Amino acid sequence: MGGVILVLWLFLFASFVHLSQGMSHEIHLLRPLHGSGGRHVPGLSCLSWRLGVETHNIIEWSTVPQACESYVGNYMLGQQYRKDSRVVAYEALVYAQGLKLAGDGKDIWVFDVDETLLSNLPYYANYGFGADPFNSTTFNIWVYEGKAPALPESLNLYKKLQSLGIKVVLITGRSEAQRNITTENLHNAGFHTWEKLILRGSSDTGTAVVYKSNARKKLEKSGYRIVGNIGDQWSDILGTNVGNRTFKLPDPMYYIS
Repeated sequence: MGGVILVLWLFLFASFVHLSQGMSHEIHLLRPLHGSGGRHVPGLSCLSWRLGVETHNIIEWSTVPQACESYVGNYMLGQQYRKDSRVVAYEALVYAQGLKLAGDGKDIWVFDVDETLLSNLPYYANYGFGADPFNSTTFNIWVYEGKAPALPESLNLYKKLQSLGIKVVLITGRSEAQRNITTENLHNAGFHTWEKLILRGSSDTGTAVVYKSNARKKLEKSGYRIVGNIGDQWSDILGTNVGNRTFKLPDPMYYIS
């Protein structure tokens, strides 16, 4: 009996190791060299820096500290980023499943696009994972390629919300000129239907907080009820008309005020 138990334990352990080492639906083909924890940086805790970013205690930063480039890269390419995204999506779904919807088609969930539905990790992997200054020219070239993959956890949430009868509205900081390529990219990544796709027009001035607040205000004025709101930036979920509950996905690569 003892031998059978030992064999069973070894089988389960080997299965666990296999699952923990593998990762389904990879966003980027690169693999971390030092694990999701990154490498040690003397005199600077990059993990603490990331915590400060995610809790909105570190704000208005323009680039990832050079000393943390490797750490952020390992985090984004490793399993921890996916696990962190998964727990956010899970909590969002649990909340949504407990809602009592009106059933009139006016209950909506607001999604951001970049680093929320679509991942630009293949782009940022070539630019220091946010350690290099942002270059709008090269980023727009990437956008027009239309190859951004889906963040699997968000794709799953998107599908589950729609199955519950919640309509999806997308509000993105991308320009109106990028509507066609954004639509094509979303479709190719598995996001096929939505109630509205709101992009930033030439008359949409001000910060991202102002722009998205105004967009949400217009939605509510037209009769929609924002039951949930999710994004990777604090500017996605701050301001006015944010909805009944907000959810913040991890993103230590850039900051949008």
